[in-house]
Order: sequence, then C-alpha cells, then structure tokens
Amino acid sequence: MTSVSAEAAEPGGPPAVVPAGERGATRIADRVVTKIASQAAREAVGRLPKDAARAYAHVVIRPQAAEGRTAEAARVRVHVELDYPTDIGSRCAAVRRRVVERVGALVGMEVPEVAVHVERLHPAPGQGAAQGRTR
Repeated sequence: MTSVSAEAAEPGGPPAVVPAGERGATRIADRVVTKIASQAAREAVGRLPKDAARAYAHVVIRPQAAEGRTAEAARVRVHVELDYPTDIGSRCAAVRRRVVERVGALVGMEVPEVAVHVERLHPAPGQGAAQGRTR
C-alpha cells in the first residue's frame, strides 16, 4: 500500500508516492496484544468446568532490532488451568504455538518468548469426587 502526498504531486501529473519510512507507524497497545494472547490461550486450552477460572496473559512489548529496522516484539506470560489427567508438556506447547500464531497473524508482531504457567489442574469430566481421590 502506498501513500500519496497531495502537495508533492504536479497538477495533471501522476501523484507523488511517499516513502514508507516517512509515512509513520502504527502502534498496537499492550492491552490489545494481551487480549489476543489471552484468547489464544483459551482456544488452545479448550473447555474447562464452569467453575474454572479463565486463562489470562501478561504481555511486555519491547522494541527489537530486526534486519536494520526497529520492530516490536511481545514477550508473553500466560497463566492457564488444565484438566487432569493430561499431558501437561504437550498442552503447554499447544498454548505457546497458538499464542505465537494468533499474535503474529492479527498484530504482525513477533513473539520470541511465551512462558506458560499452569495455575491449577481440574479433574476431567467423569473424574473427580464421584470416583474418589486421585493420587
């Protein structure tokens, strides 16, 4: 997409194109990236019991030099609750992949680091108090 400067264009001639470096930049607010990361984590975790807390995220956006230009990168810390029994490692990897994918697709921002903290494990449907205590 190119931007045209009205004052630089000659009357009757083709419009002048403003170079990308002179057009400005779009700044994405931290809270927007946080909401996207939280939603991505919820999508990756899947359904939990109704009394389970939702996944939430904390995002830190820092400038990062990339290929001779300044870009922004998001470092994300996600807190999730998972059902039990489950393969915790693969579920956390799925959360990481989903957060990187969604933030990259929706915001165009790199996510070099996603820390997943498992806050709580919930008995899977059909497990729990009805079957006794799990050891």
